[in-house]
Amino acid sequence: MAQSLNAERVITGIRYSENAATGGDNAEDQVWRLLKDSLSRARSIDIVVSFLMESGVRLMLPDLLAAANRGARIRILTGTYLNITQPSALYLIRKEMGDRADLRLYNEPGRSFHPKAYIFHFETFSEIFIGSSNISKSALTRAIEWNYRFSSISDETGYLKFFQTFEDLFFRHATVMDDAALKAYADSWHQPPALRHLFRYEESGNDPDSGPDHAGSNQADNVDAGTVNADNDHTDNVTSIFTPRNAQIEALYALEKSRADGCDKGLIIAATGIGKTALAAFDSLNFATVLFVAHREEILKKSARTFSSIRKSNEIGFFNADEKCADLPVIMASVATLGSERYLNSGYFPRDRFEYIVIDEVHHSAASQYQKILRYFRPKFLLGLTATPDRLDGRSIFELFDYNVPYRISLFTAINRGYLAPFRYYGVYDDTDYSGLRLVNGHYDSEDLNKTYLGNLRRHDLIFQNYLKRGSKRALGFCCSRRHAEEMAREFSERGVKSVFVCSNAAGIYSENRETAIIRLLKGEIRVIFSVDMFNEGVDIAPVDMVMFLRPTESPVVFLQQLGRGLRLHPDKPALTVLDFIGNYEKAGRIISILSEGRSSASRDSYGPRDLPDGCEADFDLRAISLFNEMAKKEQSFRDRIRAEYCRLRDLLGRRPMRSDLFKSMDDTLYRQIINQSKYNIFRNYLDFLKENNELTPEEQELCQGPGYDFLKMLETTAMTKVYKMPVLMAFTAGNGIKMQVSKTDLLASWKDFFRKNRNWRDLENNRKNDRSATFADFLNIPDSRHLQTILKNPVNFLLKTEYRFFRQPEPDSLALAEDLRLPSQNPAFREHFCDILEYRAAEYYRKRYDKENKMPEQD
Repeated sequence: MAQSLNAERVITGIRYSENAATGGDNAEDQVWRLLKDSLSRARSIDIVVSFLMESGVRLMLPDLLAAANRGARIRILTGTYLNITQPSALYLIRKEMGDRADLRLYNEPGRSFHPKAYIFHFETFSEIFIGSSNISKSALTRAIEWNYRFSSISDETGYLKFFQTFEDLFFRHATVMDDAALKAYADSWHQPPALRHLFRYEESGNDPDSGPDHAGSNQADNVDAGTVNADNDHTDNVTSIFTPRNAQIEALYALEKSRADGCDKGLIIAATGIGKTALAAFDSLNFATVLFVAHREEILKKSARTFSSIRKSNEIGFFNADEKCADLPVIMASVATLGSERYLNSGYFPRDRFEYIVIDEVHHSAASQYQKILRYFRPKFLLGLTATPDRLDGRSIFELFDYNVPYRISLFTAINRGYLAPFRYYGVYDDTDYSGLRLVNGHYDSEDLNKTYLGNLRRHDLIFQNYLKRGSKRALGFCCSRRHAEEMAREFSERGVKSVFVCSNAAGIYSENRETAIIRLLKGEIRVIFSVDMFNEGVDIAPVDMVMFLRPTESPVVFLQQLGRGLRLHPDKPALTVLDFIGNYEKAGRIISILSEGRSSASRDSYGPRDLPDGCEADFDLRAISLFNEMAKKEQSFRDRIRAEYCRLRDLLGRRPMRSDLFKSMDDTLYRQIINQSKYNIFRNYLDFLKENNELTPEEQELCQGPGYDFLKMLETTAMTKVYKMPVLMAFTAGNGIKMQVSKTDLLASWKDFFRKNRNWRDLENNRKNDRSATFADFLNIPDSRHLQTILKNPVNFLLKTEYRFFRQPEPDSLALAEDLRLPSQNPAFREHFCDILEYRAAEYYRKRYDKENKMPEQD
């Protein structure tokens, strides 16, 4: 053996240190030192390990990139041993190396996969490291891991056995980790509970007992964690954060891919604790000018610190009630100030002033100021951030971003991955009677709730006894009003649990400002903070171990926001305790569906959600389950529910809703039920629904007497399995009226405009090349002649054959409406419904595509 090694050194001219590495604190004993040397010289690199961790990939990445840049072939084969391989590790390789690394996942079921080998190929020989080190920072450095190196010269037989087995596994027993395979793996991945301690070790880089750190936490999250700091509101001292972590890596990859697909806006839906502000800061790095819009000053200040750290710059200004900085590269703007017409003009900001705009907590976008901001600016990319896709006014926010959601990680998934703490939910039966309380636009009147709650000692006792029963060191209580919060703080304090309430401009013996209250809670000087909405978003206090819902659950948005306040990881908190006091209020039965993200519902045979995230529990008082069942029996008939929802939205909008309004604002569960029951599907016969309810205008009554009605009925019901007909029909509505005939120029313009939006080009068959490799650039290179050929061969030809009553072709390369539609086309109601049907059908198509891509649970 000694002669072989000496000969090897002579042949290769490579200076070898010892070939055995045992790990430990001494760098000389760590295998990474040897691997790093070989990475710097190899012409080809093959790696096979049973698992990858983000920490190890991050350690190796600079050397792998350097090898790829000099032309080295890189192949990596890994597995799912104990479910340790982190999706973020795979995404990090894919994001930074793209196709320069051939990444595959062992996929043979029924056989374990535990190899750890690093093979390097040089000009005249190859070498292999065999041992115990997977790709994790600890395994490659300080952990006790034994690895041995030999070469094709010193042991050709042994080398060939290992290399040939690698090739067999790589080509015959592995899945190529392309985008689809990556997403599938990430969607199904759960962090193994037994290995959370290992992940803490990897992320901290220290011994497991060296200090507090949490699985899933990272530098960026720590900046974005809502830590209260009344000082340093500006950014004179910049502490840089260098790397995104965990879900941020996946989201950044998705955003880059989305822009490559031609998208100029995108919505990120991510649960609390993921570090959405830090994500936006990382994503903005390639843009020179940035506008960050939020509705709270404290969010702006905290976000400024995050952006300053990640962009390594203190050139950040504020545009709010106190400051009007407009000339720095990054502007943190208050929506209340920026949304004023006084500032939305070229005197302050040209429309293209910002290349990159972030709308934080975009579910607030119902406010008129948000709408003005969105309409005014023309950025290269618009990013929306939210933990929920539902707006606080009940309307969907998807259409604001062209239904482009590059990345979504729900609270459910974040808990499964170990990024958030699990919860223990207790649905406590509360005999408070809500039946006589007023509902205003679906919400209880706060004064009525005050009359019900204030002085209600029986309810106070119920809340306090359950608080004591479950135990808590630091809790948040969510109330219906300032007076309610004050009374709860007094009741708890007088019973021996020191508490305060936090409300805007509040005063009194139990009142405290938010920053001081949080500090006192962290120090243990108080045990509970009661508030109304001051803690719904923007602030996360990791040690909080209990949240109490002390008012009706009316909105999934608010419920999830308040639940999320206690889900930050903390070493002293194995799980968050949730106390929810349930009475006979409207939509009480929705709680089970919210907790399980629509996977479960209340029923006579169900005593809680059947599907919950890992480590979570839900325990409902049997009286609460009985209440749900009794409320279900008294529920309105389906037809009456539709009518009631229509009336609710009419009152909310201040006008009669159209199909697109109902789609955007209707209760989601009811909408899904409607479209699954043809008998009640008002979206397929909306004029009939309006007629039944005496809601037709005179113009609509006239329209219902002739062929215009039949044409609109056809638009509502014609098949849209493919979306080809949509841009052809849209061509007729271009301009102020309805065109009786559209030319090939009209058709081409509408077609190209439609398919370049919303990633619709992906649905264009002649752009697919029969594989997944088609790009937005391929679409842009399609000649007009080919587009026109597709238009005429498919949608135009189909409409002429199957809907011949309504269409004709007076000239080649054109399409016209039938002559008997000329009179209806002059009726304003005809155009209104024509456009509304197309808007609804397009939105419906995007929603179905989104649900399919994100595997959203079916509801019926």
